[in-house]
Amino acid sequence: MVETLTLPGGLTLESGAHLAPLEIAYARYGDPSHPVAYICHALTGDAEAADWWDTLIGPGKVIDTDRFHVICANLLGGCKGTTGPSSINPATGEPYGTDFPLFTMRDLAEVHRTLLRELGIERIALAVGGSLGGMQILQWSLDFPDEIERAVLVCASSKLTAQNIAFSKVARHAILTHDAMDIARMMAHITYLSEEGMERKFQRARRVPDAEMTLHSDFEVEHYLDHQAKIFLARFDPGTYLYLSRVMDYYDAFGDERPGPPSTKYLLVSFSSDWRFGTEHSVVINEQLLALGVDVTHHEVDSPWGHDSFLMDVPEYHEHVREFVYQDVASTL
Repeated sequence: MVETLTLPGGLTLESGAHLAPLEIAYARYGDPSHPVAYICHALTGDAEAADWWDTLIGPGKVIDTDRFHVICANLLGGCKGTTGPSSINPATGEPYGTDFPLFTMRDLAEVHRTLLRELGIERIALAVGGSLGGMQILQWSLDFPDEIERAVLVCASSKLTAQNIAFSKVARHAILTHDAMDIARMMAHITYLSEEGMERKFQRARRVPDAEMTLHSDFEVEHYLDHQAKIFLARFDPGTYLYLSRVMDYYDAFGDERPGPPSTKYLLVSFSSDWRFGTEHSVVINEQLLALGVDVTHHEVDSPWGHDSFLMDVPEYHEHVREFVYQDVASTL
């Protein structure tokens, strides 16, 4: 069940812009007396982590809701209950739209911290995030070295490449100039998959094998992209896509001075077929954390499913996370 925290006084962003009021939508699972596992969602996720990450989170699963109190919040700028571009601007009585202030990865983390403080939680046992989710946790742990005991960063990045920024540019251009978030979603979805995974799933199969040539969708992979675009348009706001993708473009985790080396223990997981945030991104994070003297382990997992592997049931990946989460952990877990 999603709950909403309203902060009438709002929050001042890293840019100096002030958002008030600020609403934060969040969901909780498990006994509140148990250690906290905080989940940070990726670009198109929401607070209901046990739904979209049901391969990992739930009773008896890797992130066991019988052993952890799991919390996940919809991101700042979101469209699932947290204040974002589709929210009403109190100054105008209309949705913010592109008048919503730009924000940073640090701002995303600060909203998570604000929520936890309101819930009376100062330190968390575990933080888990894939893709953009992992980037939020990395920023959080670097800025506040003592607040996260263990962190699992799956196919994350500390700094996007020019190619990644280019993909995001095309997506935003489609939305801003053609109101075509369906095109943005189709293109992005292709980058989340791999050539091997698409070949396994679709090959060159056609919906009607012996039909004549057409300019309309014919191959099964085309119909799949049509479907993904349709369901995405029904559940997501273009403004959120614009703002969250831009946060990722400007992110540079190790570009600033830090208050000190984190006490956090890290697990990094990457996937062999992920070409959006491939293993090289995790290698950079690993090297930078090692240089800070931090306890960090990195595993590359063989998977044919590309970037989307982090959401799928990949046994080796889950086993690495399970070992990390429960190794040397008190018997209360």
